[in-house]
This record gives sequence, C-alpha cells and structure tokens, in this order.
Amino acid sequence: MQAPKHGAAPLVIEETAGRKAYCQCGLSANLPYCDGSHAREGTGLAPKVVDVPSPGRKAVCQCHRSASLPWCDGTHKTPPS
Repeated sequence: MQAPKHGAAPLVIEETAGRKAYCQCGLSANLPYCDGSHAREGTGLAPKVVDVPSPGRKAVCQCHRSASLPWCDGTHKTPPS
C-alpha cells in the first residue's frame, strides 16, 4: 500500500467540457486525471468525478485539501492542520 502523494501547487490546465475523473491520491501517471492508481496501490481513495460545464483554464488542486475539490482554492498556501 502506497501513501497518497500531495503536491505543493495546483496543476493549471486548459480543460475541455465533459465528465472528468480527477486523481485524489496523487499517484496517477496521467495527472491531474485518474488512471486507477488508487485502486492498484490500495490507498482507500477514489477520484473526484465532476461534470465540467465549459472549456477553459482550470487550476486543479493537488494538495487535496481544497474546500471546492477538484478546484484549487488556495488552501495549499496554508500549513496542514
């Protein structure tokens, strides 16, 4: 079992509209998208699945502490409690 990995800053991407599964374990080889690593590594986590209504620039949280997951809200700038 591998522990989840958390990034220090969001991944900023040009996203397309549609249903997306964003990685929450940080182990995906295809970040910010889930590739099933959470299941293979037994992290006990699951991807955050959302419907992206319109294309555009998105900041995808990598610290996994945002109150608006999967989107970054700046929480990575504060120390974990």
